[in-house]
Amino acid sequence: MTDQIIRVAARGEGVTADGRHVALAAPGDRLAADGAVIAGPHHAQPPCRHFPACGGCTLQHLDDAAYADFVRDRIAGALAAQGVDAPLFAPVHISPPRSRRRASLKAERKGNRVLIGFNEGRSHQIVDMAECAILDPRLFALVDPLRGLLRRLLRDRRAAGIRMTLADQGVDLMLDKVSADDLAGSEALTDFARRHALARLSIDDGYGAQTRWEPDPVTISLGGTAIPLPHDAFLQATADGEAALVAAVRDAVGGAPIVADLFAGLGTFALSLAPARRVYAGEAARDAVLALKGGAARAGLAVAVEHRDLYRRPLTTAELDRFDAAVLDPPRAGAAEQAAQIAAAKTPVVAYVSCNPSSFARDAKTMIEGGYRLDHIVPVGQFRWSTHVELCATFRR
Repeated sequence: MTDQIIRVAARGEGVTADGRHVALAAPGDRLAADGAVIAGPHHAQPPCRHFPACGGCTLQHLDDAAYADFVRDRIAGALAAQGVDAPLFAPVHISPPRSRRRASLKAERKGNRVLIGFNEGRSHQIVDMAECAILDPRLFALVDPLRGLLRRLLRDRRAAGIRMTLADQGVDLMLDKVSADDLAGSEALTDFARRHALARLSIDDGYGAQTRWEPDPVTISLGGTAIPLPHDAFLQATADGEAALVAAVRDAVGGAPIVADLFAGLGTFALSLAPARRVYAGEAARDAVLALKGGAARAGLAVAVEHRDLYRRPLTTAELDRFDAAVLDPPRAGAAEQAAQIAAAKTPVVAYVSCNPSSFARDAKTMIEGGYRLDHIVPVGQFRWSTHVELCATFRR
């Protein structure tokens, strides 16, 4: 039936059997003669009043089965585009609603109103947030109080950024494009932080992060080890998604005694592997390197941390040959330079964690051409109801 939606495209539109793209359509939906969408068995009732205007979510109209198919199809499609056969897929892991532990919101003052929320899709207009189906409730609880604070700190028609992260001690809050140089502004920040029991409150007025409140050193626990949390450091979006990826990496690495963790960040995987193994961790971000090195040393873990740009200076084949397994978790651009070195190495197993199926598929092709077998993939949808897809793939020599 050419008027039936058979899949969801990478940007979230439903696609009919004859190739038409239809907004807000789910697999199994039908198109009426006037172009209206007739809901099918996988068309869900969106849980948030702001959908579809809010750009924080794209796929709330899909049920979990259709969303899982979308996540898996994104990965399989990227591999097919590189001429790589799809391997065995584990069941898709989807993080639950209201579990996002970090978020970047926009704010703008308009007269006596302060708008806070995500931008509309493909727009700079802010959808003023009255509810949110993805944010952890501890983050969402700060949205309305922040309106009062920014009403005092922002001039009319001025915009600001809000970055929130759940740390061990509570919410780590950063305000961008905000200044508080006078006594009244400083007192407002301190009062807000104390009243809402923030772990840390910082502002960035264009000259870098300035901590205004931090009663105790802020940490994030990774693999059971508390690590100092630098300003705006990268974390997996949900603790649930992080646990799924860590479990997949552990399964891939198995009993390998010496492991390289490349693009290690704060040590999400290195610290989870270290108690039973010797781990090398390579990372380019200096703050992350210092945090991981200090945290691992205090915990007495065998983690050798190196400040190293793996794009400009990837581990060589000779260096990789010393490891029984390697873990990669590169940024969205992938790890083309490092993948080329791995392709020529003898490392028995590689766990590749990716947030971009396209760059992953490119690197997978390089490694397969070098003699690796793509064994299986664990898909993870921790950015629930968005088009962002994550995965952990296992390669074996």
